[in-house]
Amino acid sequence: MKLNGSEILTEVLLEQGVDVLFGYPGGAVLNIYDALYKYRDRITHIMTAHEQGAAHAADGYARATGRTGVVLATSGPGATNLVTGIATAYMDSVPMVCITGNVGQSLIGRDSFQEVYIAGITMPITKHNFVVRHVEQLADVLRDAFRIANTGRKGPVLVDIPKDVTAAVCEFEPGRKIEVLHDVFNDREALLTAAKMLNAAEKPVMMFGGGVVAGEADALVRALVEKAHIPACHTMMATGVLGYGEACDLGLVGMHGCLAANRAVAHCDLLLAVGVRFSDRVALNPEKFATHAKILQIDIDASEINKNIMIDHSLIGDVKGILEQLVPLTEENQHAAWMAQIAQWKAEDYRPQDDDSILKPHQVVTAACDMAGEDAVVVTDVGQHQMWAAQYCRRIGPRSFLTSGGLGTMGYGYGASIGAAMAVEKKRPVVMFTGDGSFHMNMNECCTAVSYGLPIVTVIMNNTVLGMVRQWQHSFYEDRYSSTDPHRRTDFVKLAEAFGATGYRCENLSEFKEAFAKALQADGPVLIDCRIDKDERVLPMIPSGGTYKDSIVD
Repeated sequence: MKLNGSEILTEVLLEQGVDVLFGYPGGAVLNIYDALYKYRDRITHIMTAHEQGAAHAADGYARATGRTGVVLATSGPGATNLVTGIATAYMDSVPMVCITGNVGQSLIGRDSFQEVYIAGITMPITKHNFVVRHVEQLADVLRDAFRIANTGRKGPVLVDIPKDVTAAVCEFEPGRKIEVLHDVFNDREALLTAAKMLNAAEKPVMMFGGGVVAGEADALVRALVEKAHIPACHTMMATGVLGYGEACDLGLVGMHGCLAANRAVAHCDLLLAVGVRFSDRVALNPEKFATHAKILQIDIDASEINKNIMIDHSLIGDVKGILEQLVPLTEENQHAAWMAQIAQWKAEDYRPQDDDSILKPHQVVTAACDMAGEDAVVVTDVGQHQMWAAQYCRRIGPRSFLTSGGLGTMGYGYGASIGAAMAVEKKRPVVMFTGDGSFHMNMNECCTAVSYGLPIVTVIMNNTVLGMVRQWQHSFYEDRYSSTDPHRRTDFVKLAEAFGATGYRCENLSEFKEAFAKALQADGPVLIDCRIDKDERVLPMIPSGGTYKDSIVD
């Protein structure tokens, strides 16, 4: 059948199982939006307030579901507004297909209105990108984009389509949905070596990260931990895979991780690293990291081996497939003496003081997560609130904690919350933790949540300053608070009402619990302004270049 480029695009989206996409219309994509109008009963388009919000929404949708998120933007500023969202997804290995329109090919290279070379701009922050020159290529290019985005180490792919290609007509042949194929790990000798290392260890520790979530390997991580009694810590990207309080759970590792987790890594004799890349927020001092341990790394990306930390043995491939073969080769073990030491360290962990008369961040996060229940999806912006959420949300279940880890994108949260709200059943609460600094970055997306009736509960840790930067200024710059107090006077309750949402203001724990209970029953978005002290700090904290011995706990 003969279709124009825009109709081919929508047919391929349907073919690939896309039923929701996020975007913002403009001149170069008008033909595409005309086609979407015709397909509006089969594809839901969510129009955000800004293209960056659309990119974060596609990202949040992908993280919450494991499916490929799709975002659509026009040429020029529409395309460049996606860049931060694309980079966010790239750093955290999130599968996205980003579709941009461009000016007609006869206008390319002439500094035409809203012309920009988005393929060149995004080349360093995409797995791959395409510029479609002929309508006959469009369907196969789009299929390739979905294949690349969601296979191997996942990530964003950009497809740039000139306007004349979206109007041109050609014969269209329907295709099949791209199946995600996992290579079978067949290096038996490498597996046996890994199993021998695990079985010989007296003080093993597992450290797992976002690759476990992306690879759907959470159940196998739990199986290995429980079978061999291996204490396990996680990076922020894997929050929720193990439950707080479980005997083998050490909690968060790294700069703001649990003291027990960092001490265990420092003293273990084998570190099993699964789906982690040893970032500078985890291995703060590479020369002093896990110096007593042999390191066994499992990762899908060969470029991560010996990149930040020199390791002793590696298994390169699909994490799930490797663990499926490694778990049966691992012997049951109690590691009694090591587990006793771990229990002692956990008992000595840092614990902040409760105070119900004011709002303490750890109590706010704990109360919110307890009240929202295990089905809730927690989303964060970036800053102190992000760390408090990772430390105290204490969830069980993958894809229930969405945050910008690698790029650390302030303003990520609301867009991602919109994507998550579109991804999950309405009965599952979506709770977004943010700070007043981060919230000001993309608070315009509140209007999107109102327009689509999305019951997102936003908890604003309002300390009136840029808290994380201020904390560093306190610890390392002798309290020289340069440009971290913006002196804003935003009234978040009135702001919520102006957007058509509901707002509450709280100054102590009982007020917060009352407001949060009401928010969970609301039909639309709610903002809760939580007044916290500007001198609250995220503790413990290991300074850059330090070890657990340098931890700041006071």
